[in-house]
Amino acid sequence: MQRVALQGRHLLSFSPSRFLSSHHMSTDAQAAIARLRDSGLLKSKGLVGGKWVDSYDGKTVQVQNPATGDVIANVPCMGKRETDDAISSAYNTFYSWSKRTASERSKCLRKWYDLIVSHKEDLALLITLEQGKPLKEALGEVSYGAAFIEFFAEEAKRIYGDIIPPTSSDRRLFVLKQPVGVVGAITPWNFPLAMITRKVGPALACGCTVIVKPSEYTPLTALAAADLALQAGIPPGALNVVMGNAPDIGDSLLQSTQVRKITFTGSTAVGKKLMAGSANTVKKVSLELGGNAPCIVFDDADLDVAVKGSLAAKFRNSGQTCVCANRILVQEGIYDEFANALTKAVQNLQVGNGLVEGVVQGPLINEAAVEKVEKFVNDATSKGANVILGGKRHSLGMTFYEPTILGNVNSEMLVSREEVFGPVAPLLPFKTEEEAIKIANDTNAGLAAYIFTKSIPRSWRVSEALEYGLVGVNEGLISTEVAPFGGAKQSGLGREGSKYGIDEYLELKYVCMGNLEA
Repeated sequence: MQRVALQGRHLLSFSPSRFLSSHHMSTDAQAAIARLRDSGLLKSKGLVGGKWVDSYDGKTVQVQNPATGDVIANVPCMGKRETDDAISSAYNTFYSWSKRTASERSKCLRKWYDLIVSHKEDLALLITLEQGKPLKEALGEVSYGAAFIEFFAEEAKRIYGDIIPPTSSDRRLFVLKQPVGVVGAITPWNFPLAMITRKVGPALACGCTVIVKPSEYTPLTALAAADLALQAGIPPGALNVVMGNAPDIGDSLLQSTQVRKITFTGSTAVGKKLMAGSANTVKKVSLELGGNAPCIVFDDADLDVAVKGSLAAKFRNSGQTCVCANRILVQEGIYDEFANALTKAVQNLQVGNGLVEGVVQGPLINEAAVEKVEKFVNDATSKGANVILGGKRHSLGMTFYEPTILGNVNSEMLVSREEVFGPVAPLLPFKTEEEAIKIANDTNAGLAAYIFTKSIPRSWRVSEALEYGLVGVNEGLISTEVAPFGGAKQSGLGREGSKYGIDEYLELKYVCMGNLEA
């Protein structure tokens, strides 16, 4: 890669659109880092009580660019002591923040939203650098993530209680909704901004305070977002960020009686540990865990719509999303035609550094992710699946993997049983609607599902029969801040986003007023 030696002060005139349109700039990650330093958004310390702090022992963690292996920054490797400080800070701030009026909290969140939007391009650069997704996708994530702050800024003023008709004439009964308290929010690396705003937005809106523990792979976006929150007037201590030693941080959050809720997005295995660990202090728990999304293409589907939708549902973020189509079930009557059309579409997906113009598939997050994909593909081919396209590491090296399509996959293969979390599209043929539903539901997961059909009666029947929290009908991109996001079975508990999402951060209090006729 050719590098361009430009001083940071000159980079301020460049927007990410210039990165997309200029080959030299697009391949120059150092220029992007210099731009971020000049903007003030490249933070490399934890945030506790409104202060930027290092770890007590001075240990750090490297944050690397998965596309190049270059170190972007070193951040503190925090643990129990730092997390305890953050809990104390959040606890001490809770009373004053929760006592602010809903309108005051709403205005702070609205300012935060405005700042995120005004720094959209820099935040997108940061996401691409530390997570690897193409810059266009990163820009989309910033808009998506900001939308949760905007929505919950508005929803803060709509937290209503109830008046209950009394059972006696001298009584009045009513229900209050009050913030649960201090929240521990543990977020993943695949959406380093949106998974934070989807949790922190509703928590702050109703008066909770938060400790965010981002992934050690992608902490820089979290720190930048937290800096903008401070600038927006969200008080010191209301939002804290710690990162580093995940088990120690998690244990501190679980053991503390001052932390009243845990919200987590990540693997089912870790979610189960957090759920068990929350039992000792009986915390409220919200979990958005792994998926095994079926994408069902019926033979009456519009082929172009089905291919476009499947492509979006499978290959967004290089297949590294919990709602990715993990299994594409195709009815026999359209199987060959669909496989050919999907292959042509996938062949056109350009793989590379997310800062390069035209790239739509970035790297996987790390070597372990590539090894997992290889394991799944090898398992499938050893059991009779055929590689239609791809099936190996990309010639670019690093953690790039070729967009892959596997044919004649069955339900006994790993790629059908577990979440691949990579750019692999397994095609499973089926005969009848009943068979498709049975295959789709034959899993412990239940997050997202997709169906493609022109039949309105079938779309209703199948949507209702699928044991999933989210169903897309003739659409591959279904997530939005105004709709509830969450799963069934072992894909989690609770919902995020929408008017339902704020309830996860509230406690109901029943008040009975008696002797009113005395």
